[in-house]
Amino acid sequence: MTALLDLLSSGIVRTVLTGAAMLGAIAGMLGAFAVLRRQSLLGDALAHAALPGVCLGFLIAGGRDLGAVLAGAFFTGALAALAMMVIVRRTTLKTDAALGIVLSVFFAVGVVLVTVIQGQGGAGSLGLMTFLFGQAAAILPSDLWIMGGIGLVALALVLGLWKEFKLVSFDADFARAQGFPVVWLEAVLTVMVALAIVVGLQLAGVVLMVALLIAPAAAARQWTGGLGAMVMLSAGIGAAAGAAGALISATTRGLATGPVVVLIATAVVLVSLLIAPGRGLVWQWRAARRAQARIGEGRVLTALQGMATAHADARYPTEQGMLDAALGAPVPPARLMALERRGLIRAVAHPPETTPHWELTESGHAEATSIGRPAPEPRR
Repeated sequence: MTALLDLLSSGIVRTVLTGAAMLGAIAGMLGAFAVLRRQSLLGDALAHAALPGVCLGFLIAGGRDLGAVLAGAFFTGALAALAMMVIVRRTTLKTDAALGIVLSVFFAVGVVLVTVIQGQGGAGSLGLMTFLFGQAAAILPSDLWIMGGIGLVALALVLGLWKEFKLVSFDADFARAQGFPVVWLEAVLTVMVALAIVVGLQLAGVVLMVALLIAPAAAARQWTGGLGAMVMLSAGIGAAAGAAGALISATTRGLATGPVVVLIATAVVLVSLLIAPGRGLVWQWRAARRAQARIGEGRVLTALQGMATAHADARYPTEQGMLDAALGAPVPPARLMALERRGLIRAVAHPPETTPHWELTESGHAEATSIGRPAPEPRR
């Protein structure tokens, strides 16, 4: 605790920590809509499309001015988003082709501008690299006000258009049939994704920003099915990953903050994919095992009832070997013990034979009958 307090006493650490948490919350909140609309690759395209805007802002400002760089990045990112929408709606090309065209063209322009800036020489071009690959240590306290203002704008849009965004995210066709301006709402959502990318350029850079946008939302999607809970959880995961990454980076010399934040968010996704209730791989595996066990127990019950019916004796003791032969394979002892614990079968002695014998209880007969009874047909 003392070491943590000493670490937080540094103004630089507090600035980076606040900025990373703010970025994670904004990216998580807006990334939830991109994931639900199945436009995860949109973030990748817009992140690369922001590169020429970064360069233009750098050239216009004559150096590393965060306001100019972010304004340029937002302009080209939003332009790329709108261009992608126009291509999809006005041509026969699909979304993936439109994303590929927009990403490659805008990124190519950005690479040309980077070459121009580097050709000018000087130490100023080094500041440009902070926006390409991220450099959290370059965040200034004044930058936090810009990031906070962008975050408040995004939050205000989400709260003000919550019902419309929810409908468009889950069923755009129904929203269109109800008279909602779907094209404009999708444009606003897309521009907001570009806004989130712009905020993250300083911390994660053009290359890694898409991961920070998608990872918290993908993790939150595993834990909840409601949009409100997903957006809040995604924002919380993003903020926690940002804060944790900033702290870990501060304690290790030379460790970049952006990649650490992305790795933490990715780790949360992996854990969520494994253990999230109902959707995690572990839960699905357990559910499959339980279903398999129920099928096996049902076969044992129906086999025992078949033996009892054939011998006209409801309490007919079926020998273990006969049960194995009827089912075509040895019955696992654990399955028989489970049925016995549930009070559906019981072990009985059958002198002079010493091998195990089993008979159905009244509850077992009722259960076996319900298994063999066909399901009722639906009413027409």
